[in-house]
Amino acid sequence: MKAAVVRALGEPLVIEERPDPEPGPGQVSVRIEASGLCHTDIHAANGDWPVKPEPPFVPGHEGVGIVERLGAGVTHLTAGQRVAVPWLGRTCGRCEHCLSGWETLCERQVNTGYGCDGGYAEKMLAWADFAQPVPDGISPRDAAPLTCAGVTTYKALKVAGVRPAQLVAVSGVGGLGHLAVQYAKTAGATVAAIDVTDEKLDLAAKLGADIVIDARAEDPAKALKRHGGAHVALACAVNEEAFTAAYGGLRRGGKLVMIALPADGTLPLPVFATVLNGISVIGSIVGTRQDLAEVYRLHAAGHTRVISEARPLESVNESMRDVLRGDVTARIVFEP
Repeated sequence: MKAAVVRALGEPLVIEERPDPEPGPGQVSVRIEASGLCHTDIHAANGDWPVKPEPPFVPGHEGVGIVERLGAGVTHLTAGQRVAVPWLGRTCGRCEHCLSGWETLCERQVNTGYGCDGGYAEKMLAWADFAQPVPDGISPRDAAPLTCAGVTTYKALKVAGVRPAQLVAVSGVGGLGHLAVQYAKTAGATVAAIDVTDEKLDLAAKLGADIVIDARAEDPAKALKRHGGAHVALACAVNEEAFTAAYGGLRRGGKLVMIALPADGTLPLPVFATVLNGISVIGSIVGTRQDLAEVYRLHAAGHTRVISEARPLESVNESMRDVLRGDVTARIVFEP
């Protein structure tokens, strides 16, 4: 099979031939139909974060495809079924986090495309218990971004407890943010979208944003305060200044939910203002299997549109450069 492989951190990926993977007990082999390019994949390939993946490895945690073979003990999936393979490759299933509905915090989790090979390939392995069935009517190209960008922003809104009529700021209207805008509207919120390109601001407006803020032309924090301040700000832009601006645009009692993960990112917080204003700063990491099932149901019901661009797997290095330059409107999806 063909795969895009990280041979050395910080170096271009290599397209190479590999043997077809054989599923072990509890695993399935999946023939990939679509695999989304997430900024996390770029961080993985570059080794940007403190816990680094070990080359060689295949990135990609938005893989969607058809189950080809079942490993021993797999009874709830069938050959020919479409599944998605998310960031959460598997967890221990026994710790307090797993048992209390917070499996995303399991300290023994294995992450797809980071701790094991991912979906930048024609075929991949998945642990069957974490391979999410994709409902009929959802195309592989739509399902791929929903598998991470969708569930991550959906979960962030749940964590923030967004309620109807609240003002929700979405900082960064890209692969994550364009879905965050739609989930916030579905929740009944008034949405303010913040970005630095005309194309993305136009997209946010088309997807239902009530307020669009061009961070090139005005201070997003001041703009949000003119509207009373945000109840919730979702930090989706991989930019430290955007985090600070989102924090500054909160009203008293507001919540900053950090989603994007800039390399070596830090957020200096004014303790006095944070305490006196009752501000909450929350880290939200992807979502559980149940969250992903809900994301798919919402999409099947017509509540979301996925904006994506299909490219061949061979374009992986060029595509990563385009994402870093901000030249991609929303999500790139590889179709091997």
